[in-house]
Amino acid sequence: MSLLPKNNSDRRYTMLGLRIVGDFGAIIAVPIIVFVFIGQWLEGKYGHAPWFTISAFVLAAFLSGKMIYKKAKQYGEEYKKLDDRQQSTDNREKK
Repeated sequence: MSLLPKNNSDRRYTMLGLRIVGDFGAIIAVPIIVFVFIGQWLEGKYGHAPWFTISAFVLAAFLSGKMIYKKAKQYGEEYKKLDDRQQSTDNREKK
């Protein structure tokens, strides 16, 4: 039993979806984890708990949102190209 569709065009859509999920997950998780660890390190060094961690989290969330927005536009364009290619293939098959 295959996890991916056997139809080549369906497989492209599935692979694009999996790439989006993985990419967005990394874009959200990595900056937040890194920035929170930096914030905790700064708190250990200078005190002022929890303000460094909160500030680092807010900054990471803002940066993640900005990167997600850029990537979503890229993936939207890629999806349009994939969809246009699929429609042109479907039109050729109907003739």
